[in-house]
Amino acid sequence: MPKYEVLYIITPELSDEKKEELIEKFRGYVEAKGGKVEGVDKWGIKKLAYQINFKNEGYYVLMKLELPAQEVDAMSKLMNITEGIMRHQFVRI
Repeated sequence: MPKYEVLYIITPELSDEKKEELIEKFRGYVEAKGGKVEGVDKWGIKKLAYQINFKNEGYYVLMKLELPAQEVDAMSKLMNITEGIMRHQFVRI
Protein backbone atom coordinates (compact mmCIF):
# COMPACT_ATOMS: atom_id res chain seq x y z
CA MET A 1 0.00 0.00 0.00
CA PRO A 2 1.41 3.44 -0.90
CA LYS A 3 2.41 5.88 1.81
CA TYR A 4 1.19 9.47 1.81
CA GLU A 5 1.42 12.66 3.79
CA VAL A 6 -1.57 14.96 3.88
CA LEU A 7 -1.21 18.47 5.20
CA TYR A 8 -4.47 20.22 5.94
CA ILE A 9 -5.38 23.58 7.42
CA ILE A 10 -8.30 23.91 9.81
CA THR A 11 -10.12 27.20 10.39
CA PRO A 12 -8.60 28.70 13.56
CA GLU A 13 -11.96 29.90 14.95
CA LEU A 14 -13.09 26.34 15.70
CA SER A 15 -12.94 25.20 19.31
CA ASP A 16 -10.29 22.68 20.35
CA GLU A 17 -12.97 19.98 20.63
CA LYS A 18 -14.14 20.60 17.04
CA LYS A 19 -10.54 20.50 15.78
CA GLU A 20 -10.01 17.15 17.51
CA GLU A 21 -13.28 15.86 16.03
CA LEU A 22 -12.07 16.73 12.52
CA ILE A 23 -8.71 15.06 13.10
CA GLU A 24 -10.42 11.93 14.44
CA LYS A 25 -12.90 11.97 11.54
CA PHE A 26 -10.08 11.71 9.01
CA ARG A 27 -8.19 9.14 11.10
CA GLY A 28 -11.35 7.04 11.24
CA TYR A 29 -11.89 7.41 7.50
CA VAL A 30 -8.41 6.07 6.74
CA GLU A 31 -8.86 3.10 9.07
CA ALA A 32 -12.36 2.36 7.71
CA LYS A 33 -10.97 2.18 4.16
CA GLY A 34 -8.30 -0.36 5.11
CA GLY A 35 -5.47 2.13 5.61
CA LYS A 36 -3.20 2.83 8.52
CA VAL A 37 -2.36 6.16 10.19
CA GLU A 38 1.34 6.25 11.08
CA GLY A 39 1.26 9.60 12.86
CA VAL A 40 -0.49 12.90 13.30
CA ASP A 41 1.56 16.06 13.92
CA LYS A 42 -0.43 19.04 15.15
CA TRP A 43 1.59 22.09 14.22
CA GLY A 44 -0.86 24.53 15.76
CA ILE A 45 -1.86 27.97 14.55
CA LYS A 46 0.48 29.46 11.95
CA LYS A 47 0.36 32.61 9.89
CA LEU A 48 -0.66 31.98 6.27
CA ALA A 49 1.46 33.18 3.35
CA TYR A 50 -1.67 34.78 1.87
CA GLN A 51 -5.28 35.19 2.94
CA ILE A 52 -7.65 32.28 2.49
CA ASN A 53 -11.33 33.14 2.91
CA PHE A 54 -10.30 36.46 4.50
CA LYS A 55 -8.28 34.67 7.22
CA ASN A 56 -4.62 35.30 7.99
CA GLU A 57 -4.03 32.23 10.20
CA GLY A 58 -4.81 28.54 10.16
CA TYR A 59 -4.37 25.44 12.34
CA TYR A 60 -1.98 23.08 10.53
CA VAL A 61 -2.14 19.28 10.82
CA LEU A 62 0.24 16.82 9.10
CA MET A 63 -0.97 13.23 8.87
CA LYS A 64 1.27 10.38 7.69
CA LEU A 65 -0.70 7.41 6.41
CA GLU A 66 -0.91 4.33 4.25
CA LEU A 67 -3.99 4.24 2.05
CA PRO A 68 -5.08 2.36 -1.07
CA ALA A 69 -4.44 4.58 -4.09
CA GLN A 70 -8.07 4.64 -5.23
CA GLU A 71 -9.17 6.03 -1.83
CA VAL A 72 -6.99 9.16 -2.01
CA ASP A 73 -9.38 10.91 -4.41
CA ALA A 74 -12.36 10.00 -2.24
CA MET A 75 -10.66 11.36 0.89
CA SER A 76 -9.69 14.53 -0.98
CA LYS A 77 -13.32 15.05 -2.01
CA LEU A 78 -14.42 14.49 1.58
CA MET A 79 -11.96 17.16 2.75
CA ASN A 80 -13.24 19.56 0.07
CA ILE A 81 -16.79 19.39 1.38
CA THR A 82 -15.95 19.29 5.09
CA GLU A 83 -16.71 22.57 6.77
CA GLY A 84 -13.73 23.88 8.72
CA ILE A 85 -11.05 22.64 6.29
CA MET A 86 -9.47 25.58 4.48
CA ARG A 87 -6.95 23.72 2.29
CA HIS A 88 -5.35 20.29 2.00
CA GLN A 89 -2.65 18.61 -0.06
CA PHE A 90 -1.67 14.96 -0.49
CA VAL A 91 1.93 13.99 -1.26
CA ARG A 92 3.00 10.44 -2.06
CA ILE A 93 6.17 9.47 -0.24
